[in-house]
Amino acid sequence: PASLKPEAFPAKLWRLVNSPRVRSVRWGARGQELLIDEQLFVSEVLDAAEGDGSVFKTKSFTSFIRQLNLYGFQKVSKGLVVAPRRLSGAGSEGGGRATGFLHHFRSPHFCRDRPDLLVHLKRLTNANKVKLAAGLALPSRPASHLQR
Repeated sequence: PASLKPEAFPAKLWRLVNSPRVRSVRWGARGQELLIDEQLFVSEVLDAAEGDGSVFKTKSFTSFIRQLNLYGFQKVSKGLVVAPRRLSGAGSEGGGRATGFLHHFRSPHFCRDRPDLLVHLKRLTNANKVKLAAGLALPSRPASHLQR
């Protein structure tokens, strides 16, 4: 089995949520949920890399959510956010306040301070769905250099 590649979706997501520069994706209070501010995520991550394309090779938030679902993340809730935002530069909308949707997702294999669990995140292919439905375990990949 191949190790988790740095360009794989789970590795990219892990780097984003743990980056102090990224404000749109963060851990929940207990480190077991992924919180995504939709409006800020689109502008900060999906639309950010004009020439090279997005980190996730899509500019669509719906496609990003589809990727989360394909890797087994489950939506916990979605709520309205009305919170102060520290926007860089002049012209912060609404005096620095913004509204949008805050999406909560959870996966038992995506937890703060547990990069060792990332190897268990598998893209749910049709073959993997059949194995899961039959109660079979999916093979794990060995830890990559990112997780050591």
